[in-house]
Amino acid sequence: MITIMTGPCVLEDMDTVLKIAERLKPLSEDKRVDFYFKASFDKANRTSLSSFRGPGLDEGLKIFEKIKKEFGYKVVTDIHESYQAAPAGEIMDILQIPAFLCRQTDLLVAAAKTPAKINIKKGQFLAADAMKHPVEKVLNTRGISEVNYENSEKAGVWLCERGNTFGYGALVVDMRNLLLLRQYAPVIFDATHSVQIPSTGGTTGGNSSFVPYMARAAASVGVDGFFFETHIDPKVAKSDGPNMLHIDTLYKTINEIFAIKDALGN
Repeated sequence: MITIMTGPCVLEDMDTVLKIAERLKPLSEDKRVDFYFKASFDKANRTSLSSFRGPGLDEGLKIFEKIKKEFGYKVVTDIHESYQAAPAGEIMDILQIPAFLCRQTDLLVAAAKTPAKINIKKGQFLAADAMKHPVEKVLNTRGISEVNYENSEKAGVWLCERGNTFGYGALVVDMRNLLLLRQYAPVIFDATHSVQIPSTGGTTGGNSSFVPYMARAAASVGVDGFFFETHIDPKVAKSDGPNMLHIDTLYKTINEIFAIKDALGN
């Protein structure tokens, strides 16, 4: 079984969110997949002040509650501030720590005090071995002293890789990091954010045509799961449209991932 986290980047209007959730139903029923519906209630790190951020904490959690009730999905969202952890942790199955905030001790500790699993995204500015310390903060808060894969798996602590920024003006993934991060925790590969081109003309750009190739490469290296942002029409998505997968392409890509895993026998 492999973990798949997918959904729109940000919670848009209720009708669009429910349409996307409905289209993901076959994936939720796939016995090979540990499925999570993922979206953000607030995109607090948008490039432009005028960009759409989402419905906010209170309304966003109501939408997630409706998705859980109507579809039976497990759900994932980002949190950006410590006060969001407790109310979100009552509803969400996974709290995700954004990459730029992966070293924020108060945020990590607040998330660790909830019953939710924690998915910590590796900062674009950090080497893989530096991610031992965020994992350690969460494990220590949960009463575990030694950082290793087994302890993190037991405590529900994951790491998420999405690449580093160098001189490319884009994110670049060093596939060795997937192996290095797995010393400390199960690893989720963020396939759609890995093709971002940050802050192009006031918005974040990207090239979604590279996403299936990046996912295939990560599958061949070996990871515990994948993160994909998807939409019924990425062209009109209110955030991250250029690097999102259309839902039809999402299914094709996931089938390719399983074909690679089966060929490798893992």
